[in-house]
Amino acid sequence: MKHLSDHKNGLLAVFVAAILWSSGGLFIKLVTLTPMQISFFRCLIAALTFAIIFKQKILQYNKLSIVNSFFYAGVLIFYVIAMKTTTAANAIFLQSTAPIYVLIFEPIINKTKYERSNIITIAVCFFGMILFFLGDLTPGQLEGNFFALMAGILFAAFFLGMKKNDKKYQQSSIFLGNIIVALISLPFIFAIDEFAISDLWMVSFLGVFQIAIAYAFFSYGLKRVYAVEASIISMTEPVLTPLWVFIGYGEVPATTALMGGIIILTAISVRTIQMGRTLIGRSIS
Repeated sequence: MKHLSDHKNGLLAVFVAAILWSSGGLFIKLVTLTPMQISFFRCLIAALTFAIIFKQKILQYNKLSIVNSFFYAGVLIFYVIAMKTTTAANAIFLQSTAPIYVLIFEPIINKTKYERSNIITIAVCFFGMILFFLGDLTPGQLEGNFFALMAGILFAAFFLGMKKNDKKYQQSSIFLGNIIVALISLPFIFAIDEFAISDLWMVSFLGVFQIAIAYAFFSYGLKRVYAVEASIISMTEPVLTPLWVFIGYGEVPATTALMGGIIILTAISVRTIQMGRTLIGRSIS
């Protein structure tokens, strides 16, 4: 019974993390600061919160953890730029293509053959990605789409790096990634003319809850559930992000973007479930 209770708590923790992640789009849209100014306050506050939660763990570094921190810093910056310059649906769905790049590059890194099912998944997802670039896109939206794609690629690199590294260095990579973003974006805060109270509490929420607390919940849950369960539940984020933005900001995503997002999330979910069943079957046998 205790094991079952731990499993339920793990599932709930991952779900809470996904909900907190999904709040990022709405608050980034509502904050009146520029993307780099948002990134400074969001990541500085996240780093401080992270230090309070994980204490000495953030000081355990190795070379790979430092490399991973730069990948993560890129994800953080590009996500905010994308969210500010294109629709929330485009930004989150295109960033959510990260698992596709993992399927592409992992066989190259590990020198293994491509599985047929992975090739099919990649092809379907690329078709879905094309739909984001159809229709009437303004120059800003087109730029935002590319930043979202870059965020997805860097997140895949971050994931592969974290997978290769020892788990004890995970917290330090995320902490340092936030510090790197804060240092890069520091010069941009001197251009702030006015800092509204609403902006202050929203960037504080982003730093404390959308990054730091969300990771703490996800880390807790991941220890108690199967990775495939965590991956599927995490899909709640790209589903809810454009919904919150629609409700709180009034932004309506393009039909082609929704179609592309559904195609991508469905393909990734199906392949994740297949891989999970295979791994569970191997562990049982």
